[in-house]
Amino acid sequence: MPPTRVGEPSLVDHLLRRRDRLTTAPQPRCSIQSIPPYVPGRPPTPREGLRSYKLSSNENPYPPLPGVLAASAEAAAGMNRYPDLGSSVLHDALAARLEVPTEHLAVATGSVALIYQLLQAFCEPGDEVIHAWRSFEAYPIAASVAAATSVRVPLTVDGRHDLDAMLTAITPRTRVILVCTPNNPTGPAVTQAELDAFLAVVPSRVLVVLDEAYAEFVRMADPVDGVTTYRRHENVVVTRTFSKAYGLAGLRVGYAVGPAPITAALRAVSLPFGVTAIAQAAAVASLSAQPALAERVETLVAERVRVLDGLRRAGLDVPDAQGNFVWLGFGDDASDFAVACERAGIVVRPFAGDGVRASIGEPEANDRLVEIATEWTTTRTRAS
Repeated sequence: MPPTRVGEPSLVDHLLRRRDRLTTAPQPRCSIQSIPPYVPGRPPTPREGLRSYKLSSNENPYPPLPGVLAASAEAAAGMNRYPDLGSSVLHDALAARLEVPTEHLAVATGSVALIYQLLQAFCEPGDEVIHAWRSFEAYPIAASVAAATSVRVPLTVDGRHDLDAMLTAITPRTRVILVCTPNNPTGPAVTQAELDAFLAVVPSRVLVVLDEAYAEFVRMADPVDGVTTYRRHENVVVTRTFSKAYGLAGLRVGYAVGPAPITAALRAVSLPFGVTAIAQAAAVASLSAQPALAERVETLVAERVRVLDGLRRAGLDVPDAQGNFVWLGFGDDASDFAVACERAGIVVRPFAGDGVRASIGEPEANDRLVEIATEWTTTRTRAS
């Protein structure tokens, strides 16, 4: 399938602009008016006599790492003061952890904020942003916010990035390519060999963003090393987050690592004081708790393997899962399956007409997911 370009002005857009000039009230850009809302994972509905679980937002089911709550409470005592604009302590901690210069870093309110900022910093109106689809649903939204055109390249049948098709989609208008690895919501990750071959062909004028929000969960042969990769390319930047493996989703803090000119542009367009003092303190404390982090991630990876085995024994064709979630390609049945899950006390994330993403949560929640999927598949098989 060819890529689709979303965001190019149409005849309707031009007519809307003409109409808007005749109104007296301020009007946003047409591209803003057409932005679909971001759909978050819903919380579960309480059910009497049944514990409910939220598996719809890829959250870490465990509490903060050791020392994080104490560091956060200490920082909260100074909430009458603005946070450190430069996030200097966090920059220093990341620089030490990643062995990179501090000027090669930028922090923001989650990796999604960094993606918005990158498109705002590097795209002129009408420029093209290439990304896989289905992938992170914020990508086309961020492109529209930057007045750019979203170019969606279909995934392969097994939920992987079609890097050859993404190369074919490059035009003189292409400014940014987003590579989500592991891919949210389908799960597979790009290998280093695949990425190296891809980057060898991408024009140096095109910025390549490696979205590694789930990097800590990858367990595969030849995994991508984003930090090593950016060191070899002037047009590569890596975005990561403390929301997933580190369990700081409620505080909103992420970081980018890349060549100094790219991270300088990120800092130039960042929201002043966006990363709170509490978030900075929690992130620094989390970086100091690596042994506990590793243990927690391994527990979640083991649960992921267990869930995958159960789903596949039920006869489901589940793509390789390298994040903290699994993908069920139920197509037109996605919404119905989500309803069945909710009746059983778990909330998953349906993508209507496409599939369902379910986070790896507490063992009981994971057991319930496998049971529902097994019953669902058995019922459908008998009916056919």
